[in-house]
Amino acid sequence: MHLIRQTGQPRQAPQPPQPRPVRLVLALVMGLLVVATGAGLAWLWPDRDALPEPIAYLDETASWVYGTVVKVDPDGPPMVEGGEPAAVFVEVAGEDEPQPIHLSPEVPATEFAAGDRLKLMRFPAAAQTGSPYVFADFVRTGPLVALAVVFGLVVFAVARWKGLAAIAGLVVSLLLIWQFLLPALIAGKNPLLAGLVTASAIMFVVVYLAHGISVKTTTALLGTFAGVAVVAAAAWWAIPAAHLTPAIHEGMSQMRFIAPSVDLRGVLLCGMVLAGVGVLNDVTITQASAVWELRAAKPAATRRQVFARGMRIGRDHIASTVYTIAFAYVGTALALLVLVNLYDHAVADVLTFEEVAEELVRTLVASIGLVLAIPLTTAIGAALAAPPRRPQPSSPPDPPPGPALDPAPPPDPPPGPALDPAPAPNPPPGPALDPAPAPNPRPDRSDHPDKPNSPDAVAPASASDSPPSP
Repeated sequence: MHLIRQTGQPRQAPQPPQPRPVRLVLALVMGLLVVATGAGLAWLWPDRDALPEPIAYLDETASWVYGTVVKVDPDGPPMVEGGEPAAVFVEVAGEDEPQPIHLSPEVPATEFAAGDRLKLMRFPAAAQTGSPYVFADFVRTGPLVALAVVFGLVVFAVARWKGLAAIAGLVVSLLLIWQFLLPALIAGKNPLLAGLVTASAIMFVVVYLAHGISVKTTTALLGTFAGVAVVAAAAWWAIPAAHLTPAIHEGMSQMRFIAPSVDLRGVLLCGMVLAGVGVLNDVTITQASAVWELRAAKPAATRRQVFARGMRIGRDHIASTVYTIAFAYVGTALALLVLVNLYDHAVADVLTFEEVAEELVRTLVASIGLVLAIPLTTAIGAALAAPPRRPQPSSPPDPPPGPALDPAPPPDPPPGPALDPAPAPNPPPGPALDPAPAPNPRPDRSDHPDKPNSPDAVAPASASDSPPSP
């Protein structure tokens, strides 16, 4: 029976809870996954003592200092004869006057302005070149903190506490990557297992912390697990098949000499697995929510009908997310694409370049996992959502509260003497006359010539039928 709001509008009754066996099976499956994740963390957790010592970025004589730009003159005189021009002057603590700094070729003097905060390297031995200070980077703490605060406020304003829970899950996930995954890769642990264990732990944290523990979120989590498994399998085959050699990248080439125990292809594989976690979690959560809303809107629908309607929504998710992934990777490699476009290369050749092919493989494996995760999540949701209920006849809404009203009685007659119906007028005086009988039709004696007493014959008038004399 429908529930009635105070406004008198009906609303859907809440969905009944899942049968106890279903909840027990889900709890058993998720419990096994939690145990496997915990065991993987314990087995792969690196020993800090076995890790190489951190490498110092500066030598013992150098140090980090901070300064503020006070003057910019791109056409300034050289610091020393024949040397670099003194284009940027910085106020540094401990110095009596602003000091010129050495700039890198990648950052021209036009990028600086008075008031900029800079991070500098101080090399005392470089003083003979005109200045001991070398530009290292800009201090970006202020803008980054401002953006983070605005992001947190916007999330809280729109999503309230659920949004803050999602941010908390993100922070925990980043800490897990920093404290477990990166040291495990440096220690030479299996990169595929390390990536899968990290992805599993991240999914448990972000999904249950942001969305709560329920059958719906568990459905989304199962779909995400399946999608991550597909991404890992596809990347595990595609990276060696496409002969991707990440050692050609500048950072990877340095890692070969600094940490020779690191599996460079494994790092690329692990990165593809983690990249798939975010997009898969997005679509599986929304798809599970869509299935539950469809079930709530049509309680009598069959599981097949719920699945079919959910897949209509899922196809929209697939269409929108696939090109979202593609554009995200195009944006990260846009500078490379501009550089490649300057050369005389055919498009087919450009797509097979190492850097471009790596982004293509990353996009394709994530898209494959996404496309397969949506129907699987929809099928699990259609099976685990509340079973279809027989439609019950709807009853009219209850009348509003108030005194019971009987039908109004007819109005009373106006006051005055009781009047009976007028009697019919008396007949005028005279002899009582009976109504004259209707004349009989003239008998047809042709058919009955010998039957004078036939009913059709006219009886002769008797003396009693004549009127009395006055």
